[in-house]
Amino acid sequence: MNIQHIRNATLKLDYAGKTFLIDPFLANKGAYPAFPNSARQDQKNPLVDLPASLDSIIDADAVIVTHLHLDHWDDVAKESLSKDIPLFTQNEQDAQEIKNSGFQNVEVLEENTVFEGIQLIKTKGEHGRGPILEIAGSVCGVVFKHEDEKTVYIAGDTVWYKEVEKVIEQHQPEVIVVNAGDNQFDEGGSLVMGAEDVLAVHEAAPTAKILSVHMEAVNHWALSRTDLRTFADEHHFSAQLIVPEDGERFVF
Repeated sequence: MNIQHIRNATLKLDYAGKTFLIDPFLANKGAYPAFPNSARQDQKNPLVDLPASLDSIIDADAVIVTHLHLDHWDDVAKESLSKDIPLFTQNEQDAQEIKNSGFQNVEVLEENTVFEGIQLIKTKGEHGRGPILEIAGSVCGVVFKHEDEKTVYIAGDTVWYKEVEKVIEQHQPEVIVVNAGDNQFDEGGSLVMGAEDVLAVHEAAPTAKILSVHMEAVNHWALSRTDLRTFADEHHFSAQLIVPEDGERFVF
């Protein structure tokens, strides 16, 4: 198994002989306006270029879209991906919207979804805390399981809360991917994990490798890679934490 961090939450996962493209955000640097009511209003999204060619990134056996926010499913993804590629999403509402873009092979993830012998287990997430949840909307994560591979938990756009802890307790993932840019609007607090959330993940799964992504790629980020690495050093879990640069690939 290997994981390549593309940019923001976009990943490629080679798992049990299949390649999954997750949360494709594929536009060129600066293609979209800054997210409003947040930091860096003078910077357009995405803040950085793709680290590889578009053709190589979209070369996959299946796509997983955890939710439909622009930085997880954008116009370039809609235009570039094959309309018959197997595509998994969190609910019927998202599935219908994706079908409206011409995709013909869309399936809603369940707790017992199987693709080519690989278990895809939908998990819950909370895209922030408090009132911001009504604005942020529903999201999901995914646990990947196969008898020949380590268990992988891609948490998605969620903060640390009891359901994330339950997933870790139930599935005992050996690799956990967290979205941990501590992205925020001017009011409403964190939308995804910050440093303390990542520490909580580590404390719940002290032997797991944790990959922290969704960092420094859209204007409303609040936690840098450098600051998270420093925090991990100070709290003695840097050996278990990977904070990848865009394009980096890791074998597990």
